[in-house]
Amino acid sequence: MSLPPSEIPSGAMRFNSDSQKLEYWDGSQWVQVHTKEAQTVGGTRGVVGGGYAPPSVINTIEYVQIETQGDAVDFGDLQQTMTGVSNGSVASSTRGIFGGDNSPAADIDFITFSTTGDATTFGDLSSWRFRAGACSNQTRGVFMCGRNPTATVTMDYITISSTGSAVSWGTNSTVARLGATGCASPTRGILAGDYPSTNTIEYITISSAGTMSDFGDLTTGTTRPGDSVAFGGGYCGSLSNNTRGLIFGGYGQDNSTLVNQIEFITITTLGNSQEFGDLTRATAYTPGTASPTRGLIFGGFNGTNNIDKIQIMTTGNATDFGDIQQEKYDSGACSNAHGGL
Repeated sequence: MSLPPSEIPSGAMRFNSDSQKLEYWDGSQWVQVHTKEAQTVGGTRGVVGGGYAPPSVINTIEYVQIETQGDAVDFGDLQQTMTGVSNGSVASSTRGIFGGDNSPAADIDFITFSTTGDATTFGDLSSWRFRAGACSNQTRGVFMCGRNPTATVTMDYITISSTGSAVSWGTNSTVARLGATGCASPTRGILAGDYPSTNTIEYITISSAGTMSDFGDLTTGTTRPGDSVAFGGGYCGSLSNNTRGLIFGGYGQDNSTLVNQIEFITITTLGNSQEFGDLTRATAYTPGTASPTRGLIFGGFNGTNNIDKIQIMTTGNATDFGDIQQEKYDSGACSNAHGGL
């Protein structure tokens, strides 16, 4: 005898005797557990593009091989200079997408991971969307909230394998946000943080255009020993594999002090974030991306060209991976093996 849906705990597992497949409950539906390897033609690539390298907004794209270690190398150029895309990048296993800008522009560019070269025009967002949160699976990319010119609740989505303008999500976010961050599992998209300090975490089901629902809160209430201010969630960054999401950096609860904290959530369940460790530096406007095992965090708002690395399924502090080619922040980052794939 099965429980009614309202009594099934998120993350519960079952074996479906009809389909002969293992499934888990994502809070609203049973979802098949997939065990396929992510496609990584050309290697597991982490790509970072655009950003602000004072005093200039730039269009350069760089990449690294996530499973190795070392400095980033040149990939090509975006079609135009872009900044404010730190959380506005999405990807499939073959394409990386960069969208949004710190100007009344709504451009979307794409690259093909397995090659190098300049980005190609994809289309446009429905409107100017600066510092939006974003998430994606293999099929769909979602751009959530952002500034236009103040904080918005609107959301767009694209079909990554095609080109063309973004489509309205249909149901807006419950909170207007201009500095939130996004990550994903193959079924669920996460939106967390904001500026001024906002500790709420929400989620969507990527394959639908349904409502955004409460997930939990960032652990913003307590100042840890040795820290001057509690984690705040303002202009933080994020990355994920298909199980765990990491949220890091940004401004503390005072909305002015940069922090180095890393928090984590289990994407298939609901609940508050937990302490993971520390970045190598306190920073904000810092993009991250991942392979199934390793997360990378690029540059940041404190005159740095560092790349940090973390092992996603453990807890602990970040360590040095290498360097990007120049000091910059507000770039976009994506990979061909992130948590949504």
